[in-house]
Amino acid sequence: MKRRDFLRSAAAAAALGAAEFAPWQAMNAFAREVEDFVRGPAVKDHPLRQISKHVWIIFSPDGFPTPENQGMMCNLTFVDTPKGLVVVDSGASVQIGEMAIRQIRKKFTKPVIAVINTHYHGDHWLGNDAFAAAYPDLPIYAHPGTMAEIRGMQGNLWRTLMEQWTNQATLGTRVVPPNRPLDHGNELKFGDVTLRVHHYGKAHTPSDICIEVVEDKLTCVGDVAMDRRIANMDDGSFVGTFKAYDELEKNARSAIWLPGHGEPGPNVLKWNRTLFEVIYQTCEKAVKAGLPLEEAKALVLKDPRVASNARDTKGFEANIGKYVSLAYLEAEAAAF
Repeated sequence: MKRRDFLRSAAAAAALGAAEFAPWQAMNAFAREVEDFVRGPAVKDHPLRQISKHVWIIFSPDGFPTPENQGMMCNLTFVDTPKGLVVVDSGASVQIGEMAIRQIRKKFTKPVIAVINTHYHGDHWLGNDAFAAAYPDLPIYAHPGTMAEIRGMQGNLWRTLMEQWTNQATLGTRVVPPNRPLDHGNELKFGDVTLRVHHYGKAHTPSDICIEVVEDKLTCVGDVAMDRRIANMDDGSFVGTFKAYDELEKNARSAIWLPGHGEPGPNVLKWNRTLFEVIYQTCEKAVKAGLPLEEAKALVLKDPRVASNARDTKGFEANIGKYVSLAYLEAEAAAF
């Protein structure tokens, strides 16, 4: 057996043995031992791009993790404040976080003073490891529900999944959970820059937060909305997502919506709303008419609003059937 295969098997065994009492702490201890032997390769540099007066991103062109992109699939955001840099979503591995630190140090002499994780899917927070190592005692913020999920089973689940999807390119990443809670209406002030928190219940997950950069009229929406990528709705709600869009448009009043996946711009919520409304409203009608799931899916695919976007939507063919099924189940539950 190759050393890497052995280590992976041992890691799985350790995870199972530790799961009941301290899953992320136990696996972190094992990850440190593994790192002495095997560590995933460095991630190539991706450039910084300025989006607004205070906001910069490292853009990820890919929608899903692969061995080739080493898990680089999520936009990383940096808010430049008089006090230092605030990171919104830290990436999918310690290697991605280290790449981000290299990039921001080329442009800024300021330290990172805080990290915010928008939700508990690992491509948005596994990079915490790199930032916590580079900046000791770093505040890492998230919704209390996200904090609990990462400290529970989601933490090591996502660490392990990312290793599998990237052929172990992310090996060596430790679970570093958020350590400071944020909830709806909270504000973080850093000199003349204000970050306002929006949480409107279950949307992409039960505990998504969106971060409004008030002075820039820009809101980081995490995965509540995406651009040209079909969202993972396994943990979410279509109806809850529509509510979140309504509330964001009413309360954030942003000119730029910055998604976790895809290009930022003024029409991100509109694009995602159109796709989701076709899926959910078609399923809702099918349920009321007594039509089976297969017919609901066929009706979704025939809708010209879906057909016109299918070609340039990452993950469409592989995921549309699954998300029609989730919408159908949600509409069916709502009908009773």
